[in-house]
Amino acid sequence: MSCCFYSCTSVPSFSAPSASFRSSRFALSSSSRPRVHCALGGTVAEPKVTAATEPLLLNAIRGEDVERPPVWLMRQAGRYMKSYQIICEKYPSFRERSENVDLVVEISLQPWKVFKPDGVILFSDILTPLSGMNIPFDIVKGKGPVIPNPLCTAVDVEQVREFVPEDSVPYVGEALTILRKEVDNKAAVLGFVGAPFTLASYVVEGGSSKHFSKIKRLAFSQPKVLHALLQKFTTSMAKYIQYQADSGAQAVQIFDSWATELSPVDFEEFSLPYLKQIVDSVKQTHPDLPLILYASGSGGLLERLALTGVDVVSLDWTVDIAEGKRRLGQNVAVQGNVDPGVLFGSKEFITNRINDTVRKAGRGKHILNLGHGIVVGTPEENVAHFFEVAKGLRY
Repeated sequence: MSCCFYSCTSVPSFSAPSASFRSSRFALSSSSRPRVHCALGGTVAEPKVTAATEPLLLNAIRGEDVERPPVWLMRQAGRYMKSYQIICEKYPSFRERSENVDLVVEISLQPWKVFKPDGVILFSDILTPLSGMNIPFDIVKGKGPVIPNPLCTAVDVEQVREFVPEDSVPYVGEALTILRKEVDNKAAVLGFVGAPFTLASYVVEGGSSKHFSKIKRLAFSQPKVLHALLQKFTTSMAKYIQYQADSGAQAVQIFDSWATELSPVDFEEFSLPYLKQIVDSVKQTHPDLPLILYASGSGGLLERLALTGVDVVSLDWTVDIAEGKRRLGQNVAVQGNVDPGVLFGSKEFITNRINDTVRKAGRGKHILNLGHGIVVGTPEENVAHFFEVAKGLRY
């Protein structure tokens, strides 16, 4: 799955704002903020609570008072952009594009330069760490991820090395450091990793899968072997998140794309404990680093996702966002969840759907996003309209 896809400082905590709105509608242009009388005569704008030096996205996650929901889109840098297609023609290999510092920075910044989202996500892939773990892989155009030697035995798992990001993917750290300087806190720089079960699914299945029969056969017939593999991925991904944070990432999203192929009871055995272990490990070293969890089709698992301890749960479009927020509880921010197909609609339709999503999400602790990545072939002008409307909203 390709995406879009610091050194922390202490930030004072604030209580979450009320979910009520000043009105039931959003204005699509700047609206007047409350005014207070000045002792010298006239009026001045009421001071905002947000820290001016912090990106809007981070303030929203922490429950601070923000004037609008921050917005970025999954698969933000990608095949829908003509500028990206030009790079693909010159550099046809995805791995070359995602493992070359200059290309990673250029591609990551393409949507930033055009749309000015509130989050700038690293151009990479969740499988990027595999080579450093002694698991050869490739990403083939038209086919996706390919693992030529799928893991299926205890001996195979024993050959998997623990990931050392500084040695295996130094280009990721270099790219994040450059992105942090380029964006200059005008948006949050986002990193991301794959979750243990999702990574295990790819390396056991040999790539993408329809029925996930191989990973489930391993889970249900040789659970100790799968648990050993999941633990290696857990330790490695915790280190990878810490490395990304130290390199410049201000928030990190964890993709557990295939965990929703598990029943709730199996999710509690093969995914939840490892996600929680990652969160606990990262929070020990980077307590202020926001962690976002995304699992496509997670409507049946929301309460369990909240148990991981992440700061944000990203919802796909099959979940009513108001219901999702209620089920997750007040301590968890939500991200999402416009159907990517909406971007094929008219501009009026896109506007209405954005308004509806933000209204249902309520004020505060919401990051506006799609419920999945941008679909190939999405009109670029519709993406531009999405951002224009979203950034013109006011609570």
